[in-house]
Amino acid sequence: MRLTRRALLVAAPALALGRIARAAAPRRIVSLNPCLDAILLRLADAPQVAALSHYARDVHTSTIAAEALRFPFTYETAEEIVALQPDLVLASRHTALATRTALARMGIPFALFGVPDTVEESLDQIAEIAALCGAEPRGGALIGEIRAAIAASAPQPGRPAIEALILQGRGLAAGAGTLLDEMLTRTGFTNVAARYGVSYWGNVPLELLVADPPQLLLAGAANAGAPNQTQRLLSHPALAAVSGRMARASFPETLFYCGGPVLLQTAARLASARDAFWASRA
Repeated sequence: MRLTRRALLVAAPALALGRIARAAAPRRIVSLNPCLDAILLRLADAPQVAALSHYARDVHTSTIAAEALRFPFTYETAEEIVALQPDLVLASRHTALATRTALARMGIPFALFGVPDTVEESLDQIAEIAALCGAEPRGGALIGEIRAAIAASAPQPGRPAIEALILQGRGLAAGAGTLLDEMLTRTGFTNVAARYGVSYWGNVPLELLVADPPQLLLAGAANAGAPNQTQRLLSHPALAAVSGRMARASFPETLFYCGGPVLLQTAARLASARDAFWASRA
């Protein structure tokens, strides 16, 4: 099993997690992160999934909200996890330190993952989780599916890149060095987040966006279920005032945070937004 530098495996001293992956597939897996949830559901058999994160059920941020209703969930507390008697826990570096410490103390094996910043890192993460779950063939198939989807979403040769900004309702934008930044480049866009002062992740003030709008704003839709700040930003009259200089396309918040199988939808949505942009100028 190959591990990237972004995954740390932790287990009881007498129980190496690498041996678990090679000897027998875990029977009860708990995921504590929404991005890991989505990968786990694509790779594991349903009986293997002991619980997902509570975020998996959030219809505003999760691509698997409907499917997640079939499974138990936790709020990441050690007490909840121990009660589920897992033989593998998938955790992120954002998982509470107290929970991670408790799992290590109890001898419950867990894998600690970072946030992928590139497509290749995301595919490596799928391969790692597939190995841990005893699902290498499914992992390989999913990786191939994602590679094919990204290749199919490539822009038409000779087309200039479209200046674009991916923005969520709270003003959060994805800048250079993020997975979304790479996906923009791969699908025919230039990410202009840097001209609003965003490096990596950051917030874009409405005033700067209106003063110097991109060619295309990719943003979540304002809706009744969104937070109030989302409504205020995306429905602000100032954005309508620059509609002649800035096109808009929907980019759901469900696609904003995760790689893995979510990249299938991300690639398709960006390619659709690109094609619609050029069609409007034909």
